[in-house]
Amino acid sequence: METKQYILSPKEAYEAAQKWRVVKRSVDARQRELKVHLTVLTDDQGKPIAKDAPIPLYEPPVFQDVHHAKRSVVIVGCGPAGLFAALTLLEHGIKPIIYERGKEVSERKKDIALLNRNEGLNPESNYCFGEGGAGTFSDGKLFSRSKKRGNMQRVMELFHYFGASDTVLYEAHAHIGSDKLPGIIKRMRECIIEHGGEIHFETCVTSLKEVRHPIILAIGHSAHDTYRMLAAEGVKMETKGFAMGVRIEHPQSLINKLMYHLSAKRSVSETVRTLSGEAGLIDYVGNASYSMVTQVDGRGVYSFCMCPGGHIVPAGSSTDSCVVNGMSASHRNSPYANSGMVVQINPEDIPGNDPLKGLLYQEALEQLAFQGSAVAPAQRMKDFVEGKASRDLPSCSYLPGIVSSRLDEWLPAHIGKRLQQGFRDFDRKYPGFLTNEAVIVGVESRSSSAVRIIRDSESLESISTPGLYPCGEGAGYAGGITSSALDGINAALKIAERQ
Repeated sequence: METKQYILSPKEAYEAAQKWRVVKRSVDARQRELKVHLTVLTDDQGKPIAKDAPIPLYEPPVFQDVHHAKRSVVIVGCGPAGLFAALTLLEHGIKPIIYERGKEVSERKKDIALLNRNEGLNPESNYCFGEGGAGTFSDGKLFSRSKKRGNMQRVMELFHYFGASDTVLYEAHAHIGSDKLPGIIKRMRECIIEHGGEIHFETCVTSLKEVRHPIILAIGHSAHDTYRMLAAEGVKMETKGFAMGVRIEHPQSLINKLMYHLSAKRSVSETVRTLSGEAGLIDYVGNASYSMVTQVDGRGVYSFCMCPGGHIVPAGSSTDSCVVNGMSASHRNSPYANSGMVVQINPEDIPGNDPLKGLLYQEALEQLAFQGSAVAPAQRMKDFVEGKASRDLPSCSYLPGIVSSRLDEWLPAHIGKRLQQGFRDFDRKYPGFLTNEAVIVGVESRSSSAVRIIRDSESLESISTPGLYPCGEGAGYAGGITSSALDGINAALKIAERQ
């Protein structure tokens, strides 16, 4: 089969996607007139194939029964790296044994609900820890800038196999949503157990010395106690570059206006569904997102994990710190648009030689932001840039609540000053972005791991600990759901190759 590319108006692309089998879709908002790039499958005569035709793009996975398998592998962590490693081991007839410190996904929901009501944090079951990892309840974006060797499309296919919509196979910036991911993760767990794998929840690994199986270490970037255990047991690690800053939230209507080049008249007539039922622009292309980057005094300042139509969530994992992140449900239809806004931090920016010094720096900033509960410090955006206290705050999606705070005063200068200039730069590109309608909430400190567990580039095995395969975000080799999943797949394949 062949493919054919079209450049269409939003309405034309929407109507085409209802009829044809789409294999790739992206919105081009660089010009004043929005265009949608659509690639569709065609038959031998070059005619588009109907949407309800079978998907010919991939073969379903074949998982083997490993109840009595001779080979087994221990996996520490049940996030995307651990889950996709386990599924790959099943395909090769190897038994995965997963240990996860948090709870299974339905019980985890209950702890997150308590946290959102500011009724307490469970250090072992929260937005960071539990079945599915941090991505399960913090958006589910399936987009990666990773240039890793491996089949990223296979990651998308496995998500689709376990229940994600067809869009994950063709959207340029695919998204599942935090309302849909728990069900997909549950089906992955059921598949692993059905085929003979094991998953042990509420089981924190506190030492690796007695394990005699190969170990895939897929801990995620928030397991600070595990990093300390690894250091004590002689596992070689190093400080890596990371980023920290704040989360910023605008009215979604404002972001739509800026990103889609809408006039006041057009924004009324084309961005909402009318009383007559006629669809508008947002029905066709969805709420707008953005990606921003600039350089300030030799360091990058950039947006991270942008969540159109989303919510800010409490993402800490200790009872004496404040960390925020963002998420969107599948429809992305809340009135808020939020994004991390972070500043690049290089290892040389932090004094000392301790490989955990970046982790310690993260912890210090998170403790500085702590308000005594899950309530988060916040400041209007323009007030932050101008160095003013915010007498009041706009409405905000952050459920535990926000309190006015002078982030411009207590953020470290090399972060705060760069953010202030970065916001001015972004406003020059998108006039109106810098506004007191927006609020910044602190702190966004875990955009990536501050530690790398050093491994051999070919075998993917720890250079200091034979049989240990560090992978995913926590090992410092990935930055999101898809790249973590791919890294888990690659680690499992390396073990499968060893007879």
